[in-house]
Amino acid sequence: MSEESILLPSTSNFDPKIIQLPASKSVANRALIVHALAKGKSEIKNLSEARDTQTMIRLLHSDSELLDVLDAGTTMRFLTAFLAITNQHKILTGTARMKERPIGILVDSLKSIGAKISYVEREGFPPIKIEGFAATEVKEIKMRGDVSSQYISALMMVAPLLKGGLKINLEGKIGSKPYIEMTLAVMKHFGAAGEFSANVISIPPQKYKDATYSIEPDWSAASYWYSLVALSKNSSITLAGLKPDAIQGDSVIWKIMQSLGVNTTFNEEGAVLTKAEYSNSFEYDFTHCPDLAQTVAVVCAAKGIKAKFTGLESLKIKETDRVKALQVELSKFGAALYEVDNVWILEPAPNPEWDHLVIDTYEDHRMAMAFAPLCMLGKVEIKDPSVVNKSYPGFWNDFRKVGLA
Repeated sequence: MSEESILLPSTSNFDPKIIQLPASKSVANRALIVHALAKGKSEIKNLSEARDTQTMIRLLHSDSELLDVLDAGTTMRFLTAFLAITNQHKILTGTARMKERPIGILVDSLKSIGAKISYVEREGFPPIKIEGFAATEVKEIKMRGDVSSQYISALMMVAPLLKGGLKINLEGKIGSKPYIEMTLAVMKHFGAAGEFSANVISIPPQKYKDATYSIEPDWSAASYWYSLVALSKNSSITLAGLKPDAIQGDSVIWKIMQSLGVNTTFNEEGAVLTKAEYSNSFEYDFTHCPDLAQTVAVVCAAKGIKAKFTGLESLKIKETDRVKALQVELSKFGAALYEVDNVWILEPAPNPEWDHLVIDTYEDHRMAMAFAPLCMLGKVEIKDPSVVNKSYPGFWNDFRKVGLA
């Protein structure tokens, strides 16, 4: 086995420990942008070592004309709006995959309110050239609601600085609502109020205020520990600092997992995960929590739970096409994922056993972490394990802490 993979031994249980999860990069990236717009001097506490978070910090303080976001989609989108509204002249670029991820909807919206942005290579995709801002009288725009919520959040965060504020009319189905609400919560903490009612986001002109901010633990990272408990024979784990009233939409994982074999008890330490009974079938709409889909799909496939999923559309424009990646990797142990009339059907593996399962990760951190818990059923080799550095750099160390690597 090469250094480009990690081999997880087969086991059925792991040591009960208290795990300190990384801070949420979704919350952190919003707090960092708003803090910068407020010209804040106060501390943002509990920032993660995740590559996405560190990339945002580095680029916000960079004097370079060329800013490389690497593979950080949130950073690309948030910085596009930030650099425009602060009248900066920069070029934003990223990895080859980043150059395939569309940004035209956000750019068009920003240009309509005064941003000067052009494409360096392909129309509608990074890299982009930002050449300042000339305010217009536009106070209201339309935007599709079924595209990335990061476009919407990027506009929301700069809206208070516009002379007339901004009203965003979202058309059609709205995806990832919790991320929009998260953005409003972070903005409010820094003194800028906004409203989200029906399909309309209204943000009046106002000034941000300097404030300290503490980033809460990452519920997306927690999902992989839920998967481990679900697939174990009889293991438990405590995830420090997790609270049921988190502003992250992915906190819904504790409710989802009640049907998939994990109970959650909240106490002063955080969330205690223990084994429970589970259902033979499962249905869920991931429109508002797409980052949980891979985790849940693997659990259902391995536990013999037939499932129906909707709301997977945004997975196709993530770090990789996550739907295709799931289809390939699930098939390696006999499960199948296919689409029927906009519903994704998951047929679980009839006999999920193997001697040595090799999982490709497609330069996607969530593919590595979603499939790693399969070591509860057999030996698993994860290719390119360092991809976890994007969001959870200590993932494999935490695996070692409980005796899994």
